[in-house]
This record gives sequence, structure tokens and C-alpha cells, in this order.
Amino acid sequence: MHAPPIQRLITELSKLPGVGNRTAQRLTFHLLRVSDDDAFALADAIRELKLRVSLCEVCFNLAEGPLCRICQDERRDRALLCVVEEPVDLISIERTHEFAGRYHVLGGALSPIDGVDPEDLKIDELYTRVTDPTEPVREVVIATNPTTTGEATALHIAAGIRERAADVSVTRLASGLPVGSDLEYADELTLGRALTGRRAL
Repeated sequence: MHAPPIQRLITELSKLPGVGNRTAQRLTFHLLRVSDDDAFALADAIRELKLRVSLCEVCFNLAEGPLCRICQDERRDRALLCVVEEPVDLISIERTHEFAGRYHVLGGALSPIDGVDPEDLKIDELYTRVTDPTEPVREVVIATNPTTTGEATALHIAAGIRERAADVSVTRLASGLPVGSDLEYADELTLGRALTGRRAL
């Protein structure tokens, strides 16, 4: 139906998450309508992203250069580490303005069914950071997603840290009821966790 260059772009765009064939087709025809400068600016931005952005050598967050901005920030508490699955999770936590420590990005969650084992993630690198005597860590906050794989990853990491550094406190993000929700709509697991994690007022 389409000329080969059009079909190629539709095919490539449809590989993006949340973009089906029809959306890819709409985006392709939109790019045909915009000016050459706008279309080439998008292409240049993608090329620059792939050429200049890599992983931080310390925490494995996205970085332009050897260290990310958070690892370069001397005001951050070096003794407090927050473990997340992906860089996008780090961004969500940063938006709260409640965490002043540093991060460790695993690059996913344990999922033996999908072939993701501990050696496929940055877990050994986390253990190295936690046991490094030059930069002692007092607490590791595990902020993996509250899913089956996220919970399994959290338990695996907690056990590994206790085995290697018993003096390091290991905590987990609290989970429970979202603000503005009604109890009658909460599922049993969420409500149960809210009860377990209750605190004094």
C-alpha cells in the first residue's frame, strides 16, 4: 500500500511501546506534513540520545558522561541508597522531593520464567557498593515495584545484604491505600498491606 520508505518508518514506529500500527501510520503521515527542519530535528534528537546517553558507572542511572547528576551531587547522603528497577522509577521518586540519598538501578527485576536471573541484573554491583569500606552505607531502601517479580527481587536483595553486611539497615517502601481512594474499592492485598504498615498519628 505504501512506498517502501513510508512502510519502513511505520514498521519502526510500531515497535515503540504503546504504539500500534494505526498510531504509527498517523505519526508517519504527520512527519510527512511537518517541515524538513522539524522532521530532521526529531531524527537528530534520537541520534544524539543514542550516541551521548549511557549508564552511570556508579549507580547505572542514565547519564551523559561517566557519572549521572545525582552521583555528582555532593549534597546527597552517600550512606543512604535507594534500589529501583529502572531509571524511570528513580525519576518518580525524585519528583516527591522526599529522598536525599543516592540510587542503584538494577536494570529490571528477577523473573526466572522470562530468563532474568540475578547475574542479569546489577545486584552484584549493589553488594559491592554496600560492602565498600570507603563509602559506608547505613540504609538500603528497596523500592522495587509491588509486583510478584518486584517482591521476589526485594527479598533476594534483602537476604544478600544481610548476609554480606549485617549492620546495614534494609527497608522496603510502604504500600497501601492511595490518597483519595475509598476502602470499599481496595483489594484484599492492598488493604492488608495498609494495615500491616500502619503508623501512629
